[in-house]
Amino acid sequence: MNIPHRALTAADQELIDLARAVVDANTDGEDGIHTVGAAVRAADGSTHVGINVYHFTGGPCAELVALGNARASGAHRLTTIVAVGNRGRGVIGPCGKDRQVLLDYHPEIRVILPTGHGIAGVPIKDLMPYATAWSPDGGSTAYGGDASSDRT
Repeated sequence: MNIPHRALTAADQELIDLARAVVDANTDGEDGIHTVGAAVRAADGSTHVGINVYHFTGGPCAELVALGNARASGAHRLTTIVAVGNRGRGVIGPCGKDRQVLLDYHPEIRVILPTGHGIAGVPIKDLMPYATAWSPDGGSTAYGGDASSDRT
């Protein structure tokens, strides 16, 4: 699959550094519960951070905490997000749940993650080729058509 990607900008690198700083400042021991930091940039240029809250029942991922922090701070349109693992693990991609939430709430967001071409920014729509949208009234329906139909 040929997923379009964009090389990192200086602003992207700043976002990675911010996510790294939040996880480095908050990791709590060898088997800590705060092991991933995330940073998100809003259309107005503001940045917001989050850190995961691991729990055996399934705590929120850092990306979702960052989304909540951004919204609580008044940011409605988000443009870029990245997550970084603790102890030097570097940039990591979002899990499936995070990808679906990002697509549902911010369908134009770019996700910075490892690719076959190194760390790059990828539109969330390209990470979810057969995505579905869900609503209480309509159930699960195709999300804007098949995003992979034009791929070879």
